[in-house]
Amino acid sequence: MKVLGHRLELLTGLLLHDVTMAGLQELRFPEEKPLLRGQDATELESSDAFLLAADTDWKEHDIETPYGLLHVVIRGSPKGNRPAILTYHDVGLNHKLCFNTFFNFEDMQEITKHFVVCHVDAPGQQVGASQFPQGYQFPSMEQLAAMLPSVVQHFGFKYVIGIGVGAGAYVLAKFALIFPDLVEGLVLVNIDPNGKGWIDWAATKLSSLTSTLPDTVLSHLFSQEELVNNTELVQSYRQQIGNVVNQANLQLFWNMYNSRRDLDINRPGTVLNAKTLRCPVMLVVGDNAPAEDGVVECNSKLDPTITTFLKMADSGGLPQVTQPGKLTEAFKYFLQGMGYIAYLKDRRLSGGAVPSASMTRLARSRTASLTSASSVDGSRPQACTHSESSEGLGQVNHTMEVSC
Repeated sequence: MKVLGHRLELLTGLLLHDVTMAGLQELRFPEEKPLLRGQDATELESSDAFLLAADTDWKEHDIETPYGLLHVVIRGSPKGNRPAILTYHDVGLNHKLCFNTFFNFEDMQEITKHFVVCHVDAPGQQVGASQFPQGYQFPSMEQLAAMLPSVVQHFGFKYVIGIGVGAGAYVLAKFALIFPDLVEGLVLVNIDPNGKGWIDWAATKLSSLTSTLPDTVLSHLFSQEELVNNTELVQSYRQQIGNVVNQANLQLFWNMYNSRRDLDINRPGTVLNAKTLRCPVMLVVGDNAPAEDGVVECNSKLDPTITTFLKMADSGGLPQVTQPGKLTEAFKYFLQGMGYIAYLKDRRLSGGAVPSASMTRLARSRTASLTSASSVDGSRPQACTHSESSEGLGQVNHTMEVSC
C-alpha cells in the first residue's frame, strides 16, 4: 500500500507539473531583469562590490577609428551582457562641460555605479586637445557616428544605452540607424533631426561675422530669454567655452554640425520602407529651449509605442545642467521600462533597497516592460515600451508629453 500511495503521489505531482507548465506557457509572464543581469535580489544588495577601488577612477583612452583618434573616458569594466552607458556631448562643449553636473548628481550615481560609463569627446574637443593642422578635414556627422563601433569593439561592449545632447544626440541617433544591433536605448536631449536650409545657413554665416564663436555657440545652447536673464550660468559657460575648448577645433565641429543633412527618419507606416529608430527612445527638451521645435518634429517621426517625449518645465537649453534631479528620475523610469531596474537603494530611506516604483514624481511618464523579445542572435533582450496610468497598465499609448 505504501508503494501504491507513493506512485499515486508521484503521478499526481507529474500531472500538476504538466498543468502548471502549460499555464505558464499560455500566460507568458513578462520578464523582469534585475539591474545587474545574472544576479538575484539578494545579490543586488551587495552589488556595491561593482565599485571596486580601480573602477571609481575615470580612465582616459585615445582610440583609433577609421576617421582618426577619438578621446574617451571610462569608469568600470563590462560585466556579462549588461550594456554600457555611452554619452556624446553637444557642440561647443565636451563630456565634462556637458555631463559633469548630471553624472555627479547623487541619485544618478546610484544608477551609474551599476553600469560601465563611457564618455566620448568629439575629435579635438576634449580638455587640452592639440589644435588640428591646417587643412585638416573634420569628420562629417555620419563619420562621427561611424567612429563609435570602434569604441564598442575596443572595450568589448555588447551594446550601449546612449545619452546624447544636441549635436551628440544627432550623432547617436545616426549611430543607431546605421548600427541598430549595438544600441539598446537612447536618451536624446535637444535633438534636431533637420539639416539647415539656405536661410538658416545664411543666418549662421552672418552671425559668425558679427559675433565671437563662443557667443554664436551660446545662442545654440541657450534660449534668448536665458541669455538675457540667466547671467551667471551663461557667463560661466561663455568663459569655459572660450578657455577650455580649442577654438580652432570648435570652429570645425561647429561648421560640420551646421552642414548636417536631415536625419531621414519617418514614423513606421507613413512611407514605404520608412527608416526609424528601433530601440526605446526618450526625447528630452526644456520648455524654454531653442531646440524645442526640432525635438517636437523628431517626436512626430518616431514609433510612438517605444518613444517617450519629456518636456521639462522650468528648464532651458541644458536640462541636464539646470534640472539634473528631474532628468535622473526620468532616466530611472526609462531603464525600468527596459527591465533593468528591479530595486534601487534609496538614500532618503534607511531600510535599504526599495522598489523603484516608490519614485512617483514622474509617474505620468513612467514606462513598463510588458513584453520582451530576443534579437537575431538570441542573446539580446528588447522591451516594448508602454504607458502606465494611475488606473494601472493600459493600452499602448502614443508618445507622451510630460511637464515636470
